[in-house]
Amino acid sequence: MNNPSEEKELIRPHSYDGIQEYDKRLPNWWLMTLWGAIAFAIGYWLYYQEFHFGHEPGLAVEIQMTENRERASAKSSVLTNDSLWTLSRDQKTVDAGKATFLANCASCHLPTLTGQIGPSLVDEYWLHGGTPLEVANTIEKGEIEKGMPTWGPVLGQQKITEVVAFIFSHHQRGEPIKQAPPWIPGQVMQTPVAGN
Repeated sequence: MNNPSEEKELIRPHSYDGIQEYDKRLPNWWLMTLWGAIAFAIGYWLYYQEFHFGHEPGLAVEIQMTENRERASAKSSVLTNDSLWTLSRDQKTVDAGKATFLANCASCHLPTLTGQIGPSLVDEYWLHGGTPLEVANTIEKGEIEKGMPTWGPVLGQQKITEVVAFIFSHHQRGEPIKQAPPWIPGQVMQTPVAGN
């Protein structure tokens, strides 16, 4: 049993609302938690605020949500102009589209997409609409009277989407879309001159 004089020495002399406390050292686990939290806070501040090694949490969440939306739209069976433009900046999709284009379309449009039997796909003049969805529709349904076969049953939606991404990787969003003059297969298209 403890000596009463030793017990008195362990109690702090002050009193708050009649409550006294023992004068004991804090446990090691509590001190480690305190110092660990302080070290973490300093490291966090240096990493995100001072040296900007990582994105701040709010911005990181926004970036992740944007990437998730892009992945979801890429896997979605519903195509939009926005999703096709996004895919036209995805290198894997563009590379897959290039392989399909070279195997099936280059004989008419040339590997450079500048046109020969078929029209150029790299200028701002379009025969059947110049948005990504319109080009996808043209590829899918073809233009039989102009010699372009119906590619939908042959390629399927995935490969058509990749080809459109490849074509639009040579374009910039928001560039002008102009109606091309009637195309005669095999002729080099003359760019319309202003005033004619």
